[in-house]
Amino acid sequence: MKIDQIHFYVENASWWRNWFISQMGFEAVTSPYRDKHTLIEVVKSGEAEFLLYSPESEESPVAAYLKQHPPGVAEVTFEVSYLEETLAKMQGVTLLRPLQTIPTNSGHLKWCQILGVTGLIHTLVEREGVTPLLPWLPQWQWKTTAKGGLFFTGIDHVVLNVAKGALQSTVQWYEKIFGWQRKQAFTIQTPHSGLKSQVLVDSSGKVQFPINEPTSETSQIQEFINYNRGAGIQHIALQTPNITDVTLTLKQRGVSFLRVPDTYYTQLKERFPKLPFSTSEWEQVKEAQVLVDSEASALTTDFKKNPLLLQIFTQPIFQEPTFFFELIERRDRAQGFGEGNFRALFEAIEREQFSKNQQS
Repeated sequence: MKIDQIHFYVENASWWRNWFISQMGFEAVTSPYRDKHTLIEVVKSGEAEFLLYSPESEESPVAAYLKQHPPGVAEVTFEVSYLEETLAKMQGVTLLRPLQTIPTNSGHLKWCQILGVTGLIHTLVEREGVTPLLPWLPQWQWKTTAKGGLFFTGIDHVVLNVAKGALQSTVQWYEKIFGWQRKQAFTIQTPHSGLKSQVLVDSSGKVQFPINEPTSETSQIQEFINYNRGAGIQHIALQTPNITDVTLTLKQRGVSFLRVPDTYYTQLKERFPKLPFSTSEWEQVKEAQVLVDSEASALTTDFKKNPLLLQIFTQPIFQEPTFFFELIERRDRAQGFGEGNFRALFEAIEREQFSKNQQS
């Protein structure tokens, strides 16, 4: 299994297409689709393919979504190898669209659509040969192999936030329906906030899906739930081979990131006194305000090279403090999710919350 597409429901798909291109370095890879109800734009960077939907009339399902939620991720499409076998193992799912096959000149597209336990839509596709970009619009565009974009190679992980008390039932749903496995669990607590997180992975390791729940009413996870008016995708982590260069370039393009205090880097040096950065790279890490976590690993024979996880988080991209992006670079087979950085992230988000509350 792997992530095939992410579907955003927004108020103006053309505006957001231009934003992804000018701010995030994505490329438009097809012409837009427009009918009397919905407009769809497609942007891509590496394997990260985003479909942007906006309503053209009140009859659009996007209009109905935006009456219930702020703009955000409404659907995640997963590609699987044997869809019929996969679907046969899914007992008790709510099918929104039954299994269907679309033959093409060079293969076929099999697909179905199910409703997730949180209301998130999951489309499952099996692609062979050249196939339609969207199965319910086979006459529109073909799925392209073009990489597109300037800065990102793909999606590292997708994070789902759920209400307090819903973590275990949501995890169990994905275990039962998709056969995903628990990888890592942790609890983060600050004086003002906190979360519980369980990371799920599919058997191939290509899908990584952390699920968070709040541990207090003041948690930034709870803030997301409040503004989103329910559970939803909080952020998507985009893989990049050079996070400091990309971050500094995106800042020049106008992308806003969470601020990291200078004291973070003093404490980082104390936690990891032998980080493998040259003087110039260390200065660039601080200038870009990238977070760093180090992992001891039994997988490496060169113990001078501990796996490193470098990450940074944008400000929420929509008007409400809901969805944001993470940029992530994994070095030397780093496998974690920066647990050591989450406290710093929480404190940074709390500072932003406090600053906004003071201004309002």
